[in-house]
Amino acid sequence: MSPTKPARLWFMRHGETAWSLSGQHTSRTDLALTARGEAAATALGQALRGIDFAQVLTSPRLRARRTCDLAGLGANAVIEPDLREWEYGAYEGRTSVDIRAERPGWHIFRDGCPGGEAPADIAARADRLIARLSQCGGNIALFAHGQFGAVLAVRWIGLAVAHGENFPLSPASLSILAHGLHDPSVRTIECWNTVPIAPLSDR
Repeated sequence: MSPTKPARLWFMRHGETAWSLSGQHTSRTDLALTARGEAAATALGQALRGIDFAQVLTSPRLRARRTCDLAGLGANAVIEPDLREWEYGAYEGRTSVDIRAERPGWHIFRDGCPGGEAPADIAARADRLIARLSQCGGNIALFAHGQFGAVLAVRWIGLAVAHGENFPLSPASLSILAHGLHDPSVRTIECWNTVPIAPLSDR
């Protein structure tokens, strides 16, 4: 039976870490949030207060789980491996500027990472997650990562992974992937990369 209300995905990028601040690619390295990252995650929770979430899912990485906890949703959270960040392979811990110094023109959304995920790999992962969540209804909270979030957004609206470069995400930001108000068959991006300062509505 189809859900009575289409899924509405509330995507939260984790709060600031030392490597998100320095621009180093972070996948498997399990970094804690900075003090500023913890404060921003707590503020994110204030904005989400009162939203009725049917599910709360988080990446297995510490930075995402900690953001979920500080936002006040950790008690109901379930670990979802498909929410993990892009696997960077040989580029883990390196900055894009450093990588392009030895590989001019490199772009992750087009070229992927040696020893890590190719664009087709992460697209398949995002598509798999979307297919599962689309069978659910209501508000679903997702705590995850910047570049995976960009891929999830473009796949949600049917674009190629290469368009992910147009969807940057700030630490402790909120984005909502939803459906058309008058045509639920149309997938939309209701808001993107917002840093909430007031309580939000679940419509």
